[in-house]
Amino acid sequence: MLVRIESPQPRRPAWLRAPAPAGANYIELKALVGRLKLHTVCESAACPNVGECWNRRTATFMILGNVCTRRCGFCAVQKGAPLPVDYDEPRRVAEAVAALGLRYAVITSVNRDDRKDGGAELFALTIRAIRQRVPGCKVEVLIPDFQGSEAALAMVMEAAPDVLNHNIETVPRLYRQVRIGARYQRSLDLLAAAKRMAPAIPTKSGLMVGLGETADEVVEVMRDLRRHQVDIFTIGQYLRPTARHLPIMRFVPPEEFAEYRRLGLEMGFVHVESGPLVRSSYHADGAI
Repeated sequence: MLVRIESPQPRRPAWLRAPAPAGANYIELKALVGRLKLHTVCESAACPNVGECWNRRTATFMILGNVCTRRCGFCAVQKGAPLPVDYDEPRRVAEAVAALGLRYAVITSVNRDDRKDGGAELFALTIRAIRQRVPGCKVEVLIPDFQGSEAALAMVMEAAPDVLNHNIETVPRLYRQVRIGARYQRSLDLLAAAKRMAPAIPTKSGLMVGLGETADEVVEVMRDLRRHQVDIFTIGQYLRPTARHLPIMRFVPPEEFAEYRRLGLEMGFVHVESGPLVRSSYHADGAI
């Protein structure tokens, strides 16, 4: 019998530290999310910035339950049989946005490959519920790939989000280990289709690094995103949620992130967030 012997993980450097979740705003938001029976990707995906973001009164709401139909090797979100769709969820998300006084809301979801529309209907309903309850609030959506369905994507685009985000996550060579069930070209095509359907709506995508990719591969993905007219780019360090997830191959130093930012702006991205603790929704309200 073959036994997998995993090499020791590199030691986390001193510059990769996030403050522990605390503070009055954090406690208030945690209570609000619990009272309204909502999920946030901040908690479900074990985001290192939950303390900072919640104290700034920003959060990324995760609709369609907290159980994902895919088993990506990097993600801490629970996997398994999906939960029933809760059609009251858009109203409760809008209530939370109103209670927090948000002017910029970010909505994401688990993958729902059990549904023909991949969950697009709930994205559209949530966008409209927020707009009705909090006029003037900008809404960014971080969508799954809807298995390439342009009809599903069109449902979301017709609701006119202020930003359409879909993460490419990693380089093509690592897709089979990192993004199980996803396809690199399908994600690029989805982003291009969103721009074709609504040219005025900014598109956004992001990468994790530290999974074994090379710098040249990262730069080529950035070029692919620009070729597909993506406007906003984010890049951050992969952090292993548990020992069951993919190992960290290396910690990318801050100066390398600074170079990716410089190259991204040179390529024509209108906004680049690049740093060790950057996640897809990190400082999202500063991009538009």
